[in-house]
Amino acid sequence: MIATAAASGIGDLSIRGLLTMFLPVLVVAWAVTLLSTPLIRVLAIETGVVDRPDEERKIHRRPIAYLGGVAVFLGLLAGIAASYAIDMPASFRPIPITIVLGMIAITATGVGDDVWGWDPRFKIMGQLIAAAGLSLYGIGTQTAAGFLAYFFGTSELGFEIAGIPINVTEWVGVGIVAVLVLGGCNASNLIDGLDGLLSGTSAIIGGGLLLISLLMALHLTNVDLIWLEESLPESVVVVEGVSLAGARIALCMALIGATLGFLAHNFNPATIFLGDAGSLLIGYFCVTIILMLGELGQTHFVLAGLIVFGLPIADTILAISRRKVQGLKASDPDANHLHHILKRQFGTVKQAVLGMWAIETIFAVIGVSIVAISITGEARVMVTYIVFILIFGGIAVIGVMMGRRAARRKGI
Repeated sequence: MIATAAASGIGDLSIRGLLTMFLPVLVVAWAVTLLSTPLIRVLAIETGVVDRPDEERKIHRRPIAYLGGVAVFLGLLAGIAASYAIDMPASFRPIPITIVLGMIAITATGVGDDVWGWDPRFKIMGQLIAAAGLSLYGIGTQTAAGFLAYFFGTSELGFEIAGIPINVTEWVGVGIVAVLVLGGCNASNLIDGLDGLLSGTSAIIGGGLLLISLLMALHLTNVDLIWLEESLPESVVVVEGVSLAGARIALCMALIGATLGFLAHNFNPATIFLGDAGSLLIGYFCVTIILMLGELGQTHFVLAGLIVFGLPIADTILAISRRKVQGLKASDPDANHLHHILKRQFGTVKQAVLGMWAIETIFAVIGVSIVAISITGEARVMVTYIVFILIFGGIAVIGVMMGRRAARRKGI
């Protein structure tokens, strides 16, 4: 059956046309974040929600306001609201409301930690609630299907227990969503260590994911729309449309706008920090977009999106492997993150941040290039898997080497 949404096609789209169509989302997110950040800063100072310097890891010399994540949340929310007013092609679905509910859960638990120093388990609970919302809406659950179809020839694995069908593919997909949300949130949190580092890095990530989303939208076919339509409940197709292509572009625009708006206040010397509310929210937002790349079961596009998100992942892998070799807990803090190393190497915060942005740009270029050559058929899907393993496997090896050197210096 070909329903009206699929039959209508996607129109005569171009990169310029799509950017023009969704530009209001970026502008609104940028303006709301830019204007609300000073108000949030005053509120944080008045209530004593500030980050105080220490002798070991925090290099700022005076207390800096927290709660910048609230301003980013407001900007993202405004951008999403603006996207609902855009006259998109009939086949494009709007941004799912479950994403907004996840944003609320993540931000609320992050604010709780910034203000009251909540137990980390509360933050994990918020992240799992957000992941559950994505899974219930089917965002990211097709990632497992694409992997199984490529390597095992079938995307449907399951069995029955006492007459009750168990869909293995679906549950594996749910697990992938949970792991990526938890990992993405905490990876963003880990690199948020210098003025402007995470906000600028996130804008670059948003730009990379935007390019991927534009390429995917331009190469979306009626065959794809028919497949999506047959896999969705009829009520969703009739009311919302079929493809998340427009939602992906809108989310990328909102991310770029909000992070650039905040960066104006957060670049060195920063007047306000993101706090856990902001770093966790940005991680969740990036992972949500990445998971949406696998809408058609294109697991290799999700991997390419993770490469675009490469700097937070790389720093996390380095930290965990480095600490494990030394017999430390993965959560033990230290002053040997990438930004700490570059800060010691270059001598200034600005130079270290620019260096980190350059590294992230390289990750983004690699991720976008992989999608471009995959879409044009110039590279096999396996190339994406190989590049992904080589990049992050190599980073893990470097982390082990760093840990061994540190252990030898300590005589361990």
